[in-house]
Amino acid sequence: MSQSTTAPPEQLTELAAGVSSLRTGLASVITGHPQLIDTTIAVLLAGGHILIEDVPGVGKTTLAKALGRLIDTKVGRIQFTPDLLPSDVTGVTIFHGVEGQSSFRPGPVFANIVIADEINRASPKAQSALLECMAERQVTVDGETYPLPGPFLVVATQNPLEMEGTYPLPEAQRDRFMARLDVGYPSYEAELQMLEQREAGDPLDDLQPVLEAATISRFASLVRRVYVTPSLKAYLVQLVAATRQHPMVRVGASPRATLQLTQAARALAATRARNFVVPDDIQAIALQVLAHRIVMSPTARAEGVSASDVVSQVLATVSLPPPTTA
Repeated sequence: MSQSTTAPPEQLTELAAGVSSLRTGLASVITGHPQLIDTTIAVLLAGGHILIEDVPGVGKTTLAKALGRLIDTKVGRIQFTPDLLPSDVTGVTIFHGVEGQSSFRPGPVFANIVIADEINRASPKAQSALLECMAERQVTVDGETYPLPGPFLVVATQNPLEMEGTYPLPEAQRDRFMARLDVGYPSYEAELQMLEQREAGDPLDDLQPVLEAATISRFASLVRRVYVTPSLKAYLVQLVAATRQHPMVRVGASPRATLQLTQAARALAATRARNFVVPDDIQAIALQVLAHRIVMSPTARAEGVSASDVVSQVLATVSLPPPTTA
């Protein structure tokens, strides 16, 4: 991409204003987590999918529902349970005996924002029903392929694997998520603020759409025009390659991770009203994009070394490119 085709500054100003409205709306519901909100918005504009993992009750589903209410678009919700079937996700072909014809009844995945709640409580077979949807934005049922609407975003929540009744997500499905986010417990001040907010009712009820689906699609096109210098592209490749060479890693981040980290960094730069990426954009979001894709070795698990530790080490050891003028 040449600098002559980069995103115009005036359009980035409009994008930043829209992002500010989204951020304000999300912050009115999710208190004390500004970085979580910024990453969520960046992934939305980058055209990725989000996996939110944490213990029950910290606001995973609330974040997903708030995002759906702030965008004037169709929202689908799937409550993943052990008895969920793939057809409950994608839809089913119904045969009409009297007419001798069949018709397709779309499942909840036919929406712009799909909330996949507690995704790891369903069997791997039901989980994998989302694979084609997330990677190719389409559904194939009984040999027929149906396109999904755009923009298309899956916001999945899951509980930690050590909790009862959970199944691990297949590696192929984890790799489809652009970013994995942790909500975490709020600070004392944020939890106190939450109590005061909830005295008047659920703040979700007060949310109104601030952006339309068409606007999100336009912003996403703008994000793709954010400039990445050749030296930063080399830095991105080196970061991801370093996860594959780490002695504690059995399977490192995939080439898809390189593509998605690049796109996420572009989106983060755009939300900061910049039409070029700087190293800070990459480093700010690398942990969320890379860690969930890494499979640790048995030695690492025995020694308590996590994928997040590996990404932090990689960020600390891979040399930054020399400063350049964007």
